[in-house]
Order: sequence, then structure tokens, then C-alpha cells
Amino acid sequence: MRDYEEVTAFLGEWGRFQRVVFFLLSASIIPNGFNGLSIVFMAGVPEHRCAVPPGANLSAEWRNASIPLEPRGGHAEPSRCRRYRLDVLANLSALGLRPGSDVRLEELEQEPCLDGWEYSRDVYRSTIVSEWNLVCEDDWKGPMSTSLFFVGVLLGSFISGQLSDKLGRKNVLFTTLAMQTIFSFIQVFSTSWEMFSVVFLLVGMGQISNYVAAFVLGTEILGKSVRLLYCTLGVCIFYAFGYMVLPLFAYFIRDWRMLLLALTLPGLLFIPLWWIIPESPRWLISRGRFQEAEDIIRKAAKMNGVPAPHVIFDPSELQDLSSQSQQTYTILDLIRTRNILTITIMSVLLWMIISVGYFGLSLDTPNLHGDVYVNCFLSAVIEVPAYIISWLLLRSFPRRYSMAAALFLGGCVLLFIQLVPSDIRALSVLLVMLGKFGITSAFAMVYVYTAELYPTVVRNMGVGASSMASRLGSILSPYFAYLGAYDRFLPYILMGSLTVLSGILTLFLPESFGMPLPDTIDQMLLVKGLEYRPASSAKRNSKDEEENPEIYKSTAL
Repeated sequence: MRDYEEVTAFLGEWGRFQRVVFFLLSASIIPNGFNGLSIVFMAGVPEHRCAVPPGANLSAEWRNASIPLEPRGGHAEPSRCRRYRLDVLANLSALGLRPGSDVRLEELEQEPCLDGWEYSRDVYRSTIVSEWNLVCEDDWKGPMSTSLFFVGVLLGSFISGQLSDKLGRKNVLFTTLAMQTIFSFIQVFSTSWEMFSVVFLLVGMGQISNYVAAFVLGTEILGKSVRLLYCTLGVCIFYAFGYMVLPLFAYFIRDWRMLLLALTLPGLLFIPLWWIIPESPRWLISRGRFQEAEDIIRKAAKMNGVPAPHVIFDPSELQDLSSQSQQTYTILDLIRTRNILTITIMSVLLWMIISVGYFGLSLDTPNLHGDVYVNCFLSAVIEVPAYIISWLLLRSFPRRYSMAAALFLGGCVLLFIQLVPSDIRALSVLLVMLGKFGITSAFAMVYVYTAELYPTVVRNMGVGASSMASRLGSILSPYFAYLGAYDRFLPYILMGSLTVLSGILTLFLPESFGMPLPDTIDQMLLVKGLEYRPASSAKRNSKDEEENPEIYKSTAL
């Protein structure tokens, strides 16, 4: 019996059909690059101070002195959350006393911002922070909105795989693209922080489901020589492009509602793709819909200019792997032996820490020195060389040392930031970008590395468990950036220390480069930390590496 790869080999690997699928599916990932991280600008915190109402009966001199000074960033700055009691200031102003000379301001009683806040419009015209006063006692609500988005991503990652298997890759792809666009449009008209955050959670569910469907659809349609390129460069580069578009939109549109509307409308451009992107022939075959699958392959052959056989899919000849009786495995098999338990624990910690570092640095760009729009653009641009380097490392170098080097680079430069003199701000930004480069490279490599460590029988579950840990890390990441309000260097110290720790952890994982993929847990028992016994062949079995779509499918979960 022949498998799908053999039956469709006559199409070639890189014809017009494959190029169209490659680029259009990659393009469908672009909105993922700006939808989630748009919160960087929508929840931007402008400079603010307590409002003093016009009827406070204060002289101009007392009005200017109504806000106490507090140390911030090594300088005395007007307080953001306190003011002197206005009734006391009004009495002193009526007596003709002058602040500073006649009255010692530090001895006056203070009160919270009872009349709201005044917000600077130098950077943002309007954000959800200034609209709903998410400052001082309510400053936790901004990071909470971001965390709820990632909760939606976590929930979406649970259901997207099952929906894709049941309803089809194409149907789920376009349904979730529509979901992402519709709920983002509803979010524009949010009347409260609560409504904004709940809808943002639903946007997160649509975003990850769209990503998973596009990822799986591409890996199932494209041939084995293009598949790795699509998984590591195609998807990632287009995601980075969407991320780069975000600060450009935000620079010219400073109102959060108009910005969100501008980022939502491009979703309508994907409607015509419904008539261009095909369903996965592999999925159709798994459902017994051979004629539909054959029609798609014939159209592909026509686009590529190659003749198609008279009969492409013969049900009696085609190998249907899903019909083979297999032993049933559960999540408990990930902890069945000491070896697989150790690898599972290490993988979970590794994914969580890398996710905290990646999203923590991405969300922290408004706190960097310099222009927030330039910093966000640099944070996006640095991902392109990071993805290219990770692809090159995966092709030619050992996984363990490549991952560890990227993590050590990312972690060490973040720890060095606190040593940079305050007057050399450009160097601090450079170190942050180098840290982002290292962590992004590791993030791209950890997908393939983890998939290679687990045996075929539990590979989806192993990578799925690690991916869930990544979602938990992304939920925590906004609060790492939030700590910067209390100590500017604390987020970098924490993220840098954790990243270096994960680099050390990586060195204890077994090396998978040049080794055959394990198929059973018994084969995995050969792995003993650093003492992995090499297989008789120094080269990976190309069929294991290239033809096993479960690796690439599971990485998107």
C-alpha cells in the first residue's frame, strides 16, 4: 500500500499550487501579530496626576503646588495618585500664605485623587487607561486585560485541535478568522473595562484557533521538503510582519478605538481566500471523502502544469493509518517512567519560562527609554533575524547547545541592563533587543526540539502539555512588566535569571539532532540525561523527520 506522500508525488514540491498555499496561509497569520500585542498601545499608561477642579478657590501658585513630589526613577516627580487636601490649601490660599516660603508643604495632609485625573496627551490621545481611569488603586486592571486575552488563547488551544479534526481545517480557519474580526469590531464599542476584557478573551480564543488551523492545513498540504520551511520561517516571519505593522498604525492613530478599528478591518481582506485555499486532502481522506480530495489534487496538478493519473486515490490501495489498531495512551503515560517524567517536567518549565520572557519583553516596550513606537518596531524587527538564525541552527547544529546558547544570550544581557549607567539609555535598549533576540530564537527552536524528544505514541500529548505551560507563562507575563512600576530593573532581573536557569536546564536534556525519532516509550528509555546512547546511524531517518506530520501538527497546539 502507498501512503499519501507517494500518491501525490507527481505534483512536485514547489509548484504554483504549493507557492499559493504557502504564502496565503502564511498571510493569514499576519493579524495574529498585531491583535494580541495591540494592548501595548490600547492600554498604554499616559503621564497623569490628580485633577484639581476649577472651583477649588486656589490661587495659581497654590494650584501649581497642589500635587506633592515623590521619588521616581531617581528624580522627584509629581505624585500620580495623591494630592494635598484641597480644603486646607483653600484656607491657606485665602490667608495669602505662599507655598514653600510661608508653609512647609511636606507637613500638609494628603488625600487620594477624589476628582479624577488629568492625563497627558503627548504620547496617547486616548487609551483604555485614560478612559476608564485604570490607575492607582485600579492599575492592576490593565495587566488583567492582557492576562484574560491569554486565558482565551489557553481555552482556544484546548478546543481548536478537536474542532479542526471534526469540522475540517479550512472551515475552522475561516470561522475563527471571522470570529477574531467580529469580536475585535465589537470590542471597539466597549462601554466598560469589564466588557472590553471579556470580548478580548474571545478574541484570544479566535486568534489561537486560527493559528492552529493555518499551521495544520499548511503542513498537511505542503510536501516534506517545504514543510519545515513553512513551520519555522513562513508562519513566523509573517507573524513578525504583523507585529511590525502594529507600531506603524499606532503612531498615526493615537485613539485606542480608532486604532482597534484600523487593525480589525484588514480581516475583511481574507474573505476572498475562501475560494482559493483548499481543504486538506489528508483530512478529506481520513473522512472517507476520496472524490473531494481527488478533485483538489487534480486542480493542483492543473495549476502546476503536470499531468494527473487517471485514478489518484484508490481506497483499496491508499494506506489509512488512522484505521490501524493501536494501543491507547493517556496523559498519565507522560509520567509513567522516571525518564519521561523528568523530560516532561523539564519541558513544562522550559516552555513556561521562555513564554514569560518573550511576552514579558514584548509587553514591556512602553517602559523602555525613548519613543514607545520606535521601541515596539525594533522589538518586532529583531524577531526576523531570530527566526532565520533558529532555522539555520535547526538544520545544522545540535538542539541542546543551540537552545542553551540562545537562552544564555537572552538571559545574560537582561541581567547586564542594571549595570548600564543611566545616561547611556541607548545601550539599555540595545541589551533589551538582544535579550528579545535570544529568547525569540529559543521560542522558535523549542517547538521542534520538544517534538523530537517525545515518542510518536505520546508526541501530541507531550507537546500539548508543554504548550499549555507556555499559555500559563503568557498569562503571568503582563505582571512581570507591571513590576517595572515599582522597580525599573526588577522585570529584567527576574526574566534574566529565569532565562539563564532555563538555559542550564536545557543542558540536561538529551540530544536529538542526528538521532532517529523514538516511536515508543520503550525506545525513549535509552535517554539518560546527557548519556544518550547514539543510534547505529549517525543521520536521522529522513522519513521520520520529514514525513511525520504529527510533529508539525502538535507544535501548533
